[in-house]
Amino acid sequence: MKTLDVVATLREYPEQRIRKGQVGTVVEQLDGNHVLVEFANLDGIAYAILPIPAEHLIQLKHTPTIPSA
Repeated sequence: MKTLDVVATLREYPEQRIRKGQVGTVVEQLDGNHVLVEFANLDGIAYAILPIPAEHLIQLKHTPTIPSA
């Protein structure tokens, strides 16, 4: 995952009020396994910024992926 990728969580982080499936944006690559994800409301106001293991996220795609031949 890279900066500005849109992702969804695969698990809950109840202490930060983040539920499974919550959508956020990667704002920084921390190391080979963790990214910093910002969660914001529909007005663009951030309500949580968390370091999350990449394996606990799924990258969301807005356009179809064409398989290579």
